[in-house]
Amino acid sequence: MRSTGQETAALEAGNYFKLGGGSRGKEKEVQHGRTAHNMSSSSLRKKSDLSLVSKVRCGLVRDLLANLQEILLGTKLSVLFPAILLAIVAKYFHFGREWLFSLSLLGLTPLAERVSFLTEQIAFYTGPTVGGLLNATCGNVTELIIALFALQKGKIEIVKCSLVGSILSNLLLVLGTSLFFGGLANLRMEQLFDRKQIDVNTGLLLLGALCHTLLLLFRYAVNSSDKMEDSTAPALALSRACSIIMLLGYVAYLFFQLKTHSQLFESPKGEEEDNDDVVTEDKPVIGFASAMAWLVAMTIVISILSEYVVETIEAVSDSWGLSVGFISIILLPIVGNAAEHAGAMIFAFKNKLDITLGVSLGSATQISMFVVPLCVIVAWITGIKMDLDLNLLETGSLIMAILVIAFALQGTFTGWNFTLLEGTCCLAVLPGNRCMFLCFQIPNE
Repeated sequence: MRSTGQETAALEAGNYFKLGGGSRGKEKEVQHGRTAHNMSSSSLRKKSDLSLVSKVRCGLVRDLLANLQEILLGTKLSVLFPAILLAIVAKYFHFGREWLFSLSLLGLTPLAERVSFLTEQIAFYTGPTVGGLLNATCGNVTELIIALFALQKGKIEIVKCSLVGSILSNLLLVLGTSLFFGGLANLRMEQLFDRKQIDVNTGLLLLGALCHTLLLLFRYAVNSSDKMEDSTAPALALSRACSIIMLLGYVAYLFFQLKTHSQLFESPKGEEEDNDDVVTEDKPVIGFASAMAWLVAMTIVISILSEYVVETIEAVSDSWGLSVGFISIILLPIVGNAAEHAGAMIFAFKNKLDITLGVSLGSATQISMFVVPLCVIVAWITGIKMDLDLNLLETGSLIMAILVIAFALQGTFTGWNFTLLEGTCCLAVLPGNRCMFLCFQIPNE
């Protein structure tokens, strides 16, 4: 039980809200600023034992060791950190391209979780608004950096395929498996979730898909007409205009998420307190300067490993007998988002569907409405010709996945049997989707 003084302080901070209106009829306490993405990453953290570090007499050395222990050993994925060093060794000692590619992907997995941890630590000092903006920017930093490196090298197909794959992976693989196994783990139990944030995210996903469809229709209309010989310039202009509209829509979404309706996207504190797998923190464990320094360092390491992935993906494609498109759409999103996906699965097992939905739909929305148009704008600035035309297969798969999710998640609450059915619907689309990309071989550039 919490003390009266703590309850009064929480009330003064405005950290109580009604979740789901009258359908829940229950008031829950909210830890301000903790989103579903933060909660998902928290499920993979573990408490650090600082008993040995505290015995060090020198204050500077003690603080440094405590910092290293929190960053490197404060996650259940710490066993994957050696893959980073092995990837660098593989690069400079000219190991096989397959080893460099695999080790780089494994090294990116714990780094993505640590970036989420560091943005949350910074939010303690900057406040929830700045912390939310930082989290919105760094939430999919791995996909963004890989896309920018591929864009710099002119590998436009890798950029498009990796980003489409990330959206499909979040919508079908993560959400489908979470709902299915969450239903199995909570047999005969009622499973509740909030419909409001689902409506917001699916609406934005449909807007992004419509922008891609517009470019696809434009290309087919031009090809069937003899009046326009070269459609590249008009397609680029239309893509850039649509990208600006998508970014403005994402800014409006951030304002909605962080200001006007922040309570819809914050995780109820009660869901943290009754979950033994979540490490909850009411105060920062590292300083602001240390958090910023570590965030910059982690971003640099992610950039190095992302460059290794982009450099070796074509050689791995030839060695494994898989197309570059298949590796970009299937393998990169699964491995790159493994930490986030594992967190979503854990909360589904714990019957916390709001957090699972927030992670999968929120991440897909961020990639669709922020990362994709940002790549188009960056390409425009750097003189690279990249448009929003994802080709017929990718665009059709994207629209199909969004429609399946939108129709499957109708209603405000459901029983375990409906959750199993919804998860089955998502997973039923997944094999056919993957087989299409496997059969449709995109030639290496």
